[in-house]
Amino acid sequence: MRFDELNESNYLLFAIKFYDNPQAVTKDDFESDLKRIRYVKRLLKRYKNSGELKVHLILNHLIVLFNVFNDATVPLLFYNLEEDLWPSIKSFLLFLNRIPEYPKTLIDDIETDQNCLSQLKAL
Repeated sequence: MRFDELNESNYLLFAIKFYDNPQAVTKDDFESDLKRIRYVKRLLKRYKNSGELKVHLILNHLIVLFNVFNDATVPLLFYNLEEDLWPSIKSFLLFLNRIPEYPKTLIDDIETDQNCLSQLKAL
């Protein structure tokens, strides 16, 4: 499923379908992992508004998200983030080499945040 096909009615089912965390035993564990998307969103908004980019913290959240949602992380992120944050998240996905082959054309059309990418490359 592409991120432009996610909507309010199928979002939660999509997340549940691709959730794979052997340590998770309760619904709270699932919700806790899903909240990481909101944390990433909050950190990217702070970067957009103040210029403060917490690279390591965002990377940590993204790595956990990819560990439990695998490739479904990308559509989940793009669904939850406003379009003005897409260039920043694309930079992180490029750095992590997690841009999917399909729908690569949709993500290729998004500009890359060069400041964000340069901070990532400086690691």
